[in-house]
Amino acid sequence: MKNSILSTSVLFSGFDESEINKLLQSLHACEKRFRKGTMIFTAGDISDNLCFVADGSVTIESNDIWGNRTILNLVGKGQFFAESYALLTDVPMLVDVCANEECSIIFLDMRKIYLLDSESKAKLLNNLLMITARKNLHLSGRSFHTAPRQVRGRVMSYLNSVSIQKKSCEFDIPFDRQQLADYLNVERSVLSNELSKMQKDGLIKCRKNHFIITAEK
Repeated sequence: MKNSILSTSVLFSGFDESEINKLLQSLHACEKRFRKGTMIFTAGDISDNLCFVADGSVTIESNDIWGNRTILNLVGKGQFFAESYALLTDVPMLVDVCANEECSIIFLDMRKIYLLDSESKAKLLNNLLMITARKNLHLSGRSFHTAPRQVRGRVMSYLNSVSIQKKSCEFDIPFDRQQLADYLNVERSVLSNELSKMQKDGLIKCRKNHFIITAEK
């Protein structure tokens, strides 16, 4: 198990190496590998596990019975998912979690957190609160990107936020073209056409998932 990766995560902030190893045993940590496209969780599942991406990435998706997919988030190496459901053991998941590529996931049984000593439990819950707060900020950010009616507005909102995070006008995004369309809740063909128009208008340059913001409007 990749303890060294976990030890640098927000969840174990304030714990030393020996404490982390003890916590991993107490939380029954186990690591599993998944092939690209494998569903790790599906809507309706109930899970007690807080999940850590040790390698690769997963997508958090909403897939309805009519076959429509919306990507809500992409969770990469060193990040967590299912943190809210892990503490609400009677609440079924409303989303699917899919392996975006071959990935390795560490599962932590959060039912065991209440068996920890009071100090460790308090520190761990505080760190978990930080993880949840950051995730909520990210999800609220998506609502800004899908708010504009026009596709260009959605694209510009998303690229602007990535540029701010990367502190650069040149960057790679974590999505391929179909995933970006699903994330922004637009048709892929419409997105591709709009990206071409934005390049002709001198706003951006892009190739696959690499973007350069060339002008401000």
